[in-house]
Amino acid sequence: MNIQPNQRMSKAAFIGWGATEEGRYELVGGRVVMMPRPSLARGLIVGNLYVALRGRLDRKQWVVIQEYGLDAGPETLRYPDIMVDRAGGLAKAYIAAAPALVAEVLSPSSVEIDLGDKRSEYPQIPSLLAYVVLSQDEPKAWIWTRKERGFKPEPEILDGAESTIRVAALKIELPLLELYGDVEFG
Repeated sequence: MNIQPNQRMSKAAFIGWGATEEGRYELVGGRVVMMPRPSLARGLIVGNLYVALRGRLDRKQWVVIQEYGLDAGPETLRYPDIMVDRAGGLAKAYIAAAPALVAEVLSPSSVEIDLGDKRSEYPQIPSLLAYVVLSQDEPKAWIWTRKERGFKPEPEILDGAESTIRVAALKIELPLLELYGDVEFG
């Protein structure tokens, strides 16, 4: 479960404070929120997704980053599991410049946040082309992709290892079989 200390701060203060902390935190509505520790399944899925994206995207155009800052609103900084951002950003930057894809792997305590709060925050980011949520309990994905008129309210749901995530705007296909490689369910 997320712990919400009664601590409020600005984005700039949070970035400075977070650099000295060992835990995983996000700034939500100006409040510091502790995030859960990752499980083995989550770690494997995030690693597989990172490798898959790095192998498919042009590194001169895109960077793939784990748990990197994302400006998700006036008083909100998120740290998604995986993000694809435009290449060429400043090495000392702490927040993505133009994120194109954001991916989260569900944990028991993050379901409402990843499929609720973040689902409403992330599509507001002008550069975002796709938001992907992966289950860590089974090969299943929820995908929102930007169309001409924005994001549809309902995701495309892929269920089963034979399914493939397609993000046409990035010209990538990600088979769930590959993303869930080495993950043992049960």
